[in-house]
This record gives sequence, structure tokens and C-alpha cells, in this order.
Amino acid sequence: MSLIVVSNRVCVPKADEPITGGLAAALLPAVANSGAIWVGSSEKLSERTDGQFLMDVQSLGTGAVAQVDLPAAHYRGFYEGFANSGLWPMVHSRTDLIRVTAADYASYREVNAFMGRALMRFNKPDATFWIHDYHFLSLALELRRLGVTQPIGFFLHTPFPSRAVAVGLPHHQELVRAMLSYDLIGFQTDGDLANFADYVRRELGLSVVDGTVRSPHGQVRLASFPIGIDVSAFADRATKSVQRAEVARLRASLQGAKLVIGVDRVDYSKGLVNRLTAFDRMLEAEPHLKRAVSMLQIAVPSRCQIDTYRRLQRDLSSLVGEINGRHGEVDWIPIRYLAKGFSQAALAGFYRVARVGLVTSLHDGMNLVAKEYVAAQDGANPGVLVLSEFAGAARQLDAALLVNPHDIDGLARTVAQALAMPIGERRERWTAMMAKLEGYQLDTWFSNFVEALGGRRTIPRVAVVADRTLVPFRSRRTEILPAAQLH
Repeated sequence: MSLIVVSNRVCVPKADEPITGGLAAALLPAVANSGAIWVGSSEKLSERTDGQFLMDVQSLGTGAVAQVDLPAAHYRGFYEGFANSGLWPMVHSRTDLIRVTAADYASYREVNAFMGRALMRFNKPDATFWIHDYHFLSLALELRRLGVTQPIGFFLHTPFPSRAVAVGLPHHQELVRAMLSYDLIGFQTDGDLANFADYVRRELGLSVVDGTVRSPHGQVRLASFPIGIDVSAFADRATKSVQRAEVARLRASLQGAKLVIGVDRVDYSKGLVNRLTAFDRMLEAEPHLKRAVSMLQIAVPSRCQIDTYRRLQRDLSSLVGEINGRHGEVDWIPIRYLAKGFSQAALAGFYRVARVGLVTSLHDGMNLVAKEYVAAQDGANPGVLVLSEFAGAARQLDAALLVNPHDIDGLARTVAQALAMPIGERRERWTAMMAKLEGYQLDTWFSNFVEALGGRRTIPRVAVVADRTLVPFRSRRTEILPAAQLH
């Protein structure tokens, strides 16, 4: 079997450079160890209008990564428009932030069709396609139109909202009907699956029996596959991180104070304003904690071309300044706010130093930061995870201190509780969470989905693309012809 994994963003790791985005960080080790071909955007745009396009391919572990130049004429409407100003707010239950046009939707469908033509390069008799996330909801329909009959699966990394929210998106019925061209649709939680099934029944009038949708396209299976992490690898990374200079500097700078850490992309779904406000409220209610605690908030800028995100970045910077100005001293500031990314190795070390990991998502598919924080802890003296009940991770990590991030006073009290938690309770909670993480890791998630789609648990190695054939260990930039000329 040749497994073709598709996402908007792919990851070609470079030494000690940050990996941003939960999807890219999750797929990187899975693809590298499975022998799959990972296809996605090169983040370069093509001005060509002749139907031809370019693809870079290079080896990635035992697999390969292929990067496609997407069409400049449609990329902005696809990415900034329909995907991130329409679908993203919809799946995170923020229909008030939906800002899309008919042209945005047309561009979204055009880019899905474009990617479908690019994937025909890999359409061999033993091919299995696994498509990821909201950027490519209609990709299976485009592949079917091009004659692909092999298994095509889809995994949604975000939540799927209630029917009442989903209907707020323009073209919602057309998109969900297109999704029914997949053979298997995977969700992070049973709740997301239930929301999708409810939508299909009530909006499309289709039956869902034993997790299978029966539609004019055929049968589509629905299942939940909560994504995991490579626990031992991340724990090992955290253990070794004590030797890193930036981790040593962080520890020394605390001067014995306890650290609360948050690591996020700047996004309204992460509850960053609520988090900072709660930390402010805690310092007001518990003045003895001043100088005894410091918060490190890593906030990686995201989607800066979209007005909603630019405003959020300004609001966060302003709020941090207000809090630090109100509580800070000449030799201590309550919040260290860093608007940049860090390598996974550095983050693992920061997590290990922190007494409290703070995840305050207002709506989140899973949130792998929560799992990474737990895996990074020293079992002899672990920190405490404070976790939003609205993150998918809360379904598994129920030994965390679960919070409602809309309850600012309650969140403030819970952070104070975490800081004061005795070591016996910290160990007990950490042990319970580690058992959950170790019981369902990244490779289990990957294998379970592929097996459910019709593949095998052991995925054979595939080589990289050059010209019309697969050859081992070569990196080339290949001109790909329109699908009609590939046969």
C-alpha cells in the first residue's frame, strides 16, 4: 500500500527551528516513521494559468514530503477567505466572526480541485489517500471526479460544531455533501462525531446507522480517533533539555519563583484574553503570590493578514502591558510575553520547569500542548495541568484541574490551587494522566485510522517522486502536467 497524506501545511524540519501548528507537529513524526508521502502547500504561489504546476519532493525519514505551489489567483480567497474567515470561526462556534464572499468560496473549491489534480501524480492502484483538516473538505469529491476509486479518508483536527452553529456558514450543505465522497471521516471526540451525524440527519435528511452514513455517494463511515503524541520521545526530549542554554537561563531568572506557562498560536479559540485576565485577578486576590510566581506566555503570531487576528495581537500586547504596569516591580514582572516560536526541544524544557501548565481553550479539537506538558514533567516532582473543559484533551486528561475559561474568578482560584498543590496529589494526578497518554499514543492514532480506512498497521516504505516514477532518496522540483495528460 502507498499512503498519501495531504494537508495544507507540511513540515520539512530544520535543526532547532520551531514547528508551528499542532497538525504539522503531529504529522511530522508519523509520516517520517511510516513511509508515507506527505503532500501540501509549498507556501509559494504560482502565477501560471496553463493548468501546469510545480512540485518539490524530498525524503523525510522513511517517507517523503511533496510541496505544491498553489495558484496565486485563488490562494487568498481560499486561505484567508473561506478557510480561515469562514470555516475556522464556524468549527470553533464563532459565527459572529464569519466574513466570506461568494468569490472566497469559489476560490476554496478551485484550490481543492487544483490539489486533486496534483494528487493524480500518486494515483497508483495500491494508493490510499488520507486528507487532513478543514482546508480540504471537498477534496475527495474532486478526486472521485478524476476517477479515483481507491480509499480516501478524512480527519478533522478541529471540533465539529452543533447543527445550529454549522448552518451559519454559507454553502454548508454543499460542503457537507461533498464530504460524503470520503470513505471514512474521523473526529477528535465522540461529541464532534455526534454533531456531524446530527447535522447529516437533520439538514440532509440522510440516515446514520451504526456510525455509517448512507447517501447517494455510497456509504461513509464515521469514527472518533483522538490524536496522541509520542510520549517517550517527548519525555526524553524534556529530560535532555536541562542542558539547553535557554532553559538554564529561564530557571535561573525565576530566582525560586514558580512558573506558570502557556504556549499557543495567537487565536481567539485559545482563550488568551481570559487567561491573562484570570492571572491578573489571581494576583489581586492573592497578593502574597507576587514575586512568588511568574507567567511565561509564548504567543506565536498567526494569520496576520486577517483583521481579527491583528486586532487580537494588539489587544493581547495592551493587556499584558496593563497587567505588568499594575503589578510589576523594578526587579519582577508578572507576565513574560514572547510573540515568537520556539523549537520542540526548547518548549519541552520550558514545560519541565513550569509548576503549572495553563490551557484555556474556548473550543479546541484536542490541544496537544496539554499532552506535551504532562509528558515533559519530572515524575518525582511533576507540575499541574490546568485544562479547559472545552478542549478535546479534557476527555482523556480528566485528572487535570478542569476549568471553565469563561469563569474568570474560578480560573484564577484554580491556578492558585495548582500552585499550592502538595506533591502527593501532584504525583497522583500526573500518574493517572501519563497512563492515559501512554495508552493511546501517536502511532496508535495513525495506525488505527489507516487500518480503519482499509490499510495495514505496518506501512511499507515509499520513495520520492522524480519525473513519472518513484525512486529512492532524491529531491527534485518536478513539473506536473494537468491530470488529463498523465494517462
